Amino acid sequence: MTLLILLLFTVAIAVATLLPLWRNPHWSVRSFDFPRLQLAVLALLLVIIDLLFLDLSWPLSWVLIVVAGLSLASQLWWILPYTAIWPKEVKDARAKSPDRTLAILTSNVLTPNRNVEALLKLVEQHQPDILVTLESDQWWEDQLVALENEMPYTIKCPLDNLYGMHVFSRLPLHESEVRFLIEDKVPSMHALVELRSGDSVRVHFVHPAPPSPTENDESTERDAELVIVGRSVADSNEPVIVTGDLNDVAWSPTTRLFRKVSGLLDPRVGRGFYSTFHADYRLLRWPLDHLFHSHHFTLASITRLPSIGSDHFPLLTRVMLAPARGQDQEPLRPDGDDRNREREIAQGQSAGKHDVPEPGE
Repeated sequence: MTLLILLLFTVAIAVATLLPLWRNPHWSVRSFDFPRLQLAVLALLLVIIDLLFLDLSWPLSWVLIVVAGLSLASQLWWILPYTAIWPKEVKDARAKSPDRTLAILTSNVLTPNRNVEALLKLVEQHQPDILVTLESDQWWEDQLVALENEMPYTIKCPLDNLYGMHVFSRLPLHESEVRFLIEDKVPSMHALVELRSGDSVRVHFVHPAPPSPTENDESTERDAELVIVGRSVADSNEPVIVTGDLNDVAWSPTTRLFRKVSGLLDPRVGRGFYSTFHADYRLLRWPLDHLFHSHHFTLASITRLPSIGSDHFPLLTRVMLAPARGQDQEPLRPDGDDRNREREIAQGQSAGKHDVPEPGE
């Protein structure tokens, strides 16, 4: 009986590990991109239990141990870059330079959540230069209007479909634009931020819809939005930041493809997961809220902030414009298969990089 139970668990872990390698965009396949940390823990426990309870003189026992071990190794390959044992992809900022520092607080507020006071307290405490709210409807816009006294530069798109978005900024925003890149009811925001030093930074705020049984059956819309934004910023020689709730984990093939296509860096590599979802379930958390930037920046700090009653934790990232120090920071590089994949994804949605606004270009 013990052997049968462990055999069933081993098959389940192996299937959960192998299934994401299939490029099928259906949500039932892509959902296995998310819980790699949890699956790695289960695979490790399975290896330990196998060694303790199986008769190691049986060849089948070693087959189960090897399969579980390979599943563990595969999961670790994806997630280890987001631990402190990995080299940092983004350098630490050296001296403080407030005029060249940009602090962005990203918060998926959860539309029915009404704990606006908690978010306002975080803004007051941390004084971000830019606040980005996702899932914010007209009610949230009305409640956050008080921020405009100190953050007068805004971009607003209140929606009641879980895809509303607002930007509040202390710094001037130029060439601001709301664009529905792939889906008619899923906005993105694009602007040029003027730092206190006078330097300009091209910023893109995104929140593509996830593959799920309640949203899109497939990940094609999400993947296409990330690809065309990535292709657009790859052509820029100016400082660039892309941030928001990508509805995708940091280690997924799609996010890795975005990083390769865009040439942007992930400050979490070598530092930690900074898992922002789900705020209510400690054992079911993964990083869905992201900030990627060009080599022009180094990292001052990245912090997951306390819950505001949403299913997402807010994420506060402070980057410093330091082109000389950051010039040798190396992003992921695309190969021929990546180039073919990005073209296939974009063409599948009849979308291209020219659909993405290019402020400052």
